Amino acid sequence: MPQPVYKVMCDYLALEQSMGGYEAAAKSVNAIDSFYTTFADLLNATSDEIAFCENATRAWDIAVNSISFEAGDRVFVHQTEYSSNYLGLLRLSQSKGIKIDIIPTDAVGAIDFKTLNESVTTRTKAVFLTHVPSQTGVINPVNAIGEFARKHGLIYVLDACQSVGQMPVDVKAIGCDILCGTGRKFLRGPRGTGFLYVKKSILNDMHPPFVDLHAAEWTSTHGYTLQDNAKRFEGWERFMAGQIALAEAARYAMNIGLDVIQDRIALLADDLRANLRHIDEITLRDTGENKSGIVTFEIEGRDAADVVLLLRAQNINVSAARVEHARLDLEKRGISTLVRASIHYFNTEEEIEKFYTVIRNLQES
Repeated sequence: MPQPVYKVMCDYLALEQSMGGYEAAAKSVNAIDSFYTTFADLLNATSDEIAFCENATRAWDIAVNSISFEAGDRVFVHQTEYSSNYLGLLRLSQSKGIKIDIIPTDAVGAIDFKTLNESVTTRTKAVFLTHVPSQTGVINPVNAIGEFARKHGLIYVLDACQSVGQMPVDVKAIGCDILCGTGRKFLRGPRGTGFLYVKKSILNDMHPPFVDLHAAEWTSTHGYTLQDNAKRFEGWERFMAGQIALAEAARYAMNIGLDVIQDRIALLADDLRANLRHIDEITLRDTGENKSGIVTFEIEGRDAADVVLLLRAQNINVSAARVEHARLDLEKRGISTLVRASIHYFNTEEEIEKFYTVIRNLQES
């Protein structure tokens, strides 16, 4: 986390410790409410289309489970879909009887529009896409999917976990109806924070699977009224310090400039890919022509989890992507594990060189 993000979170927690939860919240109303206006600015939305959630998966869960699916409805999913999202759809296929149509990747590594267009039926209701899949590095053509969804009257659900904070994300330009994301990745916010965007025009058709005294007003003994904004997807009890800190993280990114951030990340990621290509034992596994700051690769004869530990001993932080994290994609490509390096703007050219040197020495040892 950037220092200002860490500070506002700690300051709020200190306030809670000194005066109590209700009192701290009452004293910090403006800071708490700034989350909605800040994320509206970040995503080019309106503040009543924004909700705070504990993480991206819960944001996705409550939004998708608010859609009125009926047995026989069909949904499109790209093969790069994130595991938790696909598991959620599998549950809906079992509980609601929806049918899942998996759209493959095209020759250059993005979603296959030919198959997509050929697969639309009168029962197709929604299209699901991950903006930047964590196991490929590709930036999917989200605006083109928005045009496709509008043409066919589909609900468009976008997972923006790996894109918000890494690049400009404009929900109006994209044309998505629902977007979810996390605080802890490229936004550099605290863990246990996430956000949800739901387009105003579909809000009244969305019925959350669970509500409380924050999401709804108890209007009569046997009746309630949902909030008329995206707060209907929130809960009363939530991580207020995290909500304030996540807003600060978004402001921090906007002050730098999302275009500036994207250009810097792309420069460093391209440098890393170019360096890694010099090592014979390494196979880069990023797909697509338009790539992000996520660089994935295999090292011949080494398990990704072992590489993670070896690099951590050198103060280099990477992660391992396993087949169960992206089974539709990795299984089809015959990949069991990948090393994933996530480049950010604060990384340096010297760190890229160190990464390459350590990996090369690792293979020579």
